[in-house]
Amino acid sequence: MSAPPNTLQFRFDGPEDAPVLILGPSLGTTWHMWDRQVPELVKQWRVFRFDLPGHGGAPAYPAGSVGDLTDRLLATLDRFGVQRFGYAGCALGGAVGIELALRHPERLASLALIAASPRFGTADEFRQRGVIVRTNGLDPIARTSPDRWFTSGFAAAQPAITEWAVQMVRTTDPGCYIAACEALAAFDVRADLASVGVPTLVLVGSDDQVTGPAEARTLVAGIPDARLAVVPGASHLVPVEQPAAVTDLLVRHFSTAWQPAFDSTTAQTAIPTAPVAPVPTSAPPHPVPIAEIAPAAPDPQPAGRVDPYDAGVKVRREVLGDAHVDRVLAQADDFSGDFQELLTRYAWGEIWDRPGLDRRSRSIATLTALVAGGHLDELASHTRAALRNGLTPSEIKEVLLQAAVYCGVPAAGSAFKVAQQVIREETTPSE
Repeated sequence: MSAPPNTLQFRFDGPEDAPVLILGPSLGTTWHMWDRQVPELVKQWRVFRFDLPGHGGAPAYPAGSVGDLTDRLLATLDRFGVQRFGYAGCALGGAVGIELALRHPERLASLALIAASPRFGTADEFRQRGVIVRTNGLDPIARTSPDRWFTSGFAAAQPAITEWAVQMVRTTDPGCYIAACEALAAFDVRADLASVGVPTLVLVGSDDQVTGPAEARTLVAGIPDARLAVVPGASHLVPVEQPAAVTDLLVRHFSTAWQPAFDSTTAQTAIPTAPVAPVPTSAPPHPVPIAEIAPAAPDPQPAGRVDPYDAGVKVRREVLGDAHVDRVLAQADDFSGDFQELLTRYAWGEIWDRPGLDRRSRSIATLTALVAGGHLDELASHTRAALRNGLTPSEIKEVLLQAAVYCGVPAAGSAFKVAQQVIREETTPSE
């Protein structure tokens, strides 16, 4: 079903008068990652599945934050009067679940977080992935997706499902994929987990190398009413790799941990849609592995002008990357520390954070100024920043050619050597 910009592509399955259970997808997948759970779940629930923007043929309206995705999900549910629901989400879909629990707890009856984390890797990793996709397209990500999603034994034994996974990523809109990477780069709720107040199942594959048991235990330790289930012999896309085990765990959790609504139940209306491109079903039924569920204030700001330092730290990290900023700040001492504070407060908190120019434009201006001044020591970090801010290698080349005319050929020649090396490093997909 086509969706307007503020909503999501979705489908319903199951009885119209049953409680609603939402299944949220992982980055690069579609609602079909849940195909093998639906036949059992619809015996008790009205199952609602959705696609991320630009995934599975959904309209390509990029969502740059987890909060934006959550708002679009709620806008979609509001169209059909769905006020209260259970929610299970995988990876990025799990981040949406945490956001729901933190911002809209009155609408959430129960929560399951699958292959999820309060912080997914580092911001640098996801922004680097965005640079690779912007430069090379999604094919390098698609070809390596089975390595991230499945155990090697499953990928070898199920070539049809492995190829389905590759094609699913390959057909995703690159701009929406990059925006989702930005959303994950900015997502960090480690300090907020204690505020999650709904019954929560944290489910993870034992062999997940992306968001594995360590991240799952962080969630369980932080969420007051959380229980852990580890599924043996499964990697990141555990609902696809071990469908029977995941289905059983979800049924048990949502059957026994459905928190009552705070007010009277609102009538819910839904319409079904036809299925498309399901997960290949050639694989034989999988035995259910044993996976037991186990129990498990800032200072007030003074009146007046807000200090731009905190905003400067945030912008500096988003543009230059955590690794670069951590390294520079770690090198600061009593002699240079005040200078770093000045840069953070005024260059990054004042100028880079002004709304008059977008970050792409500021990167273009910065690269040109660095070439003009011959500041090659800063050019490398700002070439990386330009890639993060959305410039392509071809656009950076044009900036340097323009600088050659107005700043001098020797200066631009030196800049080309620096930028060429950085671009090679940043845009070469890792195998």
